[in-house]
Amino acid sequence: METRVAVIGIIVQNYDSTEAINQLLHTYRHYIIGRMGIPYTRRGIAVISVVLDAPMDILSALSGKLGMLPGVATKTLYSNVYGTCDEQQPD
Repeated sequence: METRVAVIGIIVQNYDSTEAINQLLHTYRHYIIGRMGIPYTRRGIAVISVVLDAPMDILSALSGKLGMLPGVATKTLYSNVYGTCDEQQPD
């Protein structure tokens, strides 16, 4: 299956959504290369970046699910780096 490297940028304004964010990231952990979270306490938000190597449908699904959470905004940046891997299904 063809995969792409992408970065999902997440801004969390509602800390009540944190548990749901972490659960989604755990579900898609097989595709995650790395993640970095930065609390910005002065503004009362958190900024998270997640780097993935996954099929397009997985990238879209995760970004969409994250963006539907209350107080969570996402944007996805797709690279032109394509590859193939065995299809991995989230647990």
